[in-house]
Amino acid sequence: MRLERGSSPVADARFSIGSSAIDAVLGGGLVRGALHEVFAEGMAHEPAAAAFAIVLALRASGAKPIVWVRQDFVGLEMGEIYAPGLAELGLSPDRLIMVRARDGPSVLRAGEEAARCPPLGAVLIEPWGNPKTLDLVATRRLALAAARSNLPVLMVRAGGTPTPSAAASRWSVRSAPSCQLSGRQMEADAPGHPCFIADLLRDRAGAAGRGWTVEWNRDRLAFTDIHSTGISGNSAALPGDLVPIAAGGQDHPADANRSGKHRRAG
Repeated sequence: MRLERGSSPVADARFSIGSSAIDAVLGGGLVRGALHEVFAEGMAHEPAAAAFAIVLALRASGAKPIVWVRQDFVGLEMGEIYAPGLAELGLSPDRLIMVRARDGPSVLRAGEEAARCPPLGAVLIEPWGNPKTLDLVATRRLALAAARSNLPVLMVRAGGTPTPSAAASRWSVRSAPSCQLSGRQMEADAPGHPCFIADLLRDRAGAAGRGWTVEWNRDRLAFTDIHSTGISGNSAALPGDLVPIAAGGQDHPADANRSGKHRRAG
């Protein structure tokens, strides 16, 4: 793919996040044909970051398939995909196409290929750490592919730290206690809906520096707004309260196989 100086990978179309507070600040939602980065605020919140990316993909994709390109090492460190956890977020495993990749470069190649497929609803990319190939040029290639297909590409930066990139937005996410925030008690003292504290670190439209606490409702596939502030810093949160999307190591190999269609890249 040739990169042309001055060309912009960002399209005008947006998709609603499903939170009236966040959508209002973003001018209607996130840019659809663009790359978006999601970081966890610490290793304990990696499942929350992945879950936040999943629900954004659900909002963007409608009934279309979602491709999730995941590096093998992420599964070793954070646990394999847990199908019942995906279902709790509202994602049917039948809609998910899992692509397993050996290393960071393989993740980026497979992610770029998927981003060129307009029939898809969204693409999730999950490399581990900060691979050398994940530089400004690589992220610009992803952004251009997303723009040409008008397809959102959501990169979960598992174990990674922010570096220069062509992402249209960058988020830092951690989990928050459910029920206590919204004040709604669930039947039989059930854990309640997943809650996220999401800080917008970067936004090309100039909305960065804001933070929100939101509760995800899988039945409505939308957020309930709980709290809106500036960047939320290091206030307390309970990382275990989020519905799990992964279970440690090889504890649930059968569940991992049920999480969607699989193929290996690289």
